[in-house]
Amino acid sequence: MFKYLLIPTLAALLVATPASAEPRKREAFEVAIDNALEYLAKSQNSDGSWNSGRDFGGGFQGGGNRDPAISALCVMAFLSAGHVPGEGKYGPIVEKGVRFVCGSQQQNGVFAGQMFGMTVMYSHGICTLMLAEVIGLMPDRREAAIYRKRLEAAVKLIKYAQAKSGSKRGGWRYSIEPGDADISVTAWQVMALRAAKNVGCDVPADVIEQAVEYVKSCRDPYSKGYRYTQGGATTLPCTGASILSLELCGKQYHGSDESRQAAQYITDQLVAGGRGGGMRSNQHFFYGVYYTSQAMFQVGGKFWDWYRKYLHWLLLHPEAHAQQPGGFWTGVSGDDHNAGTNYCTAMAVLALTVEYRFLPIYQRGEEAEERAK
Repeated sequence: MFKYLLIPTLAALLVATPASAEPRKREAFEVAIDNALEYLAKSQNSDGSWNSGRDFGGGFQGGGNRDPAISALCVMAFLSAGHVPGEGKYGPIVEKGVRFVCGSQQQNGVFAGQMFGMTVMYSHGICTLMLAEVIGLMPDRREAAIYRKRLEAAVKLIKYAQAKSGSKRGGWRYSIEPGDADISVTAWQVMALRAAKNVGCDVPADVIEQAVEYVKSCRDPYSKGYRYTQGGATTLPCTGASILSLELCGKQYHGSDESRQAAQYITDQLVAGGRGGGMRSNQHFFYGVYYTSQAMFQVGGKFWDWYRKYLHWLLLHPEAHAQQPGGFWTGVSGDDHNAGTNYCTAMAVLALTVEYRFLPIYQRGEEAEERAK
């Protein structure tokens, strides 16, 4: 079910410009990424964590404390721009971040802070994804071996928490105990499982097949968008999350009718601002930007060409949701405001760096790109 890519390490992808070559003028989005990473580097705590927003519970520690999922997103922001553990000026920052997240893992395999909460699986999926992406890059092999055991325990928990029966079969929701499901939590588990599979973890085919069926059950046959839960309203973030989930689950979904129709839904909604709302008015703004960027990049072709211009306007233009002079992005309402500046900045970086293709989970096959044209 999974596309399995033989991907070189991030470090091997960083090819230096020949000394004799004329330096290429950097695009505005590249400068914005550099400034954002500089901000995140300065905002890291001494224990390797990053703070969440003042009112963010995150399922673990409320009151703006050090949530492992926020820290995992910040680590992935550095990875997505080609910065690896143990190398360069950001190497120590990445290593410290990984250690903090891994140190939050509980005996049952879940990544959590001092307090368990309702959203535990949401954050667990993010942390598991980060660990799967970074495990092959850790410079200390003994440390990497320890992290592999932690990753396997995290994957085991995800498999346990999947709904096993009923209309929600195949999905996940906030609780470790299986039963309920929604697209948002499910998408993070699918990404985590795919990344873990790519580094050799045991992920049975039926786990993925059931997840695909759940994602498909949330599709609206009329608009071709996807709902947060079965029977609910379609949304831009959930449509992006669903496209990405399907694209990662097998070559039969690359450039499929479902993906292309959903990509058209996203385009139409962003152009018209109709049902589902424009991105700027969405209370889950950065979550939506993150997932729609990954989805449109996966589908590729005309969809990505249009969306890339829109994304750069959205995150860089003063009339939109532009980066602040200090290098960060802020949330103005909803979950973005609660999650905090580090969350917003990391999600913006992950959206802007998707075309770099440094993170294995976000790479796409060239034949999928060709079919999407």
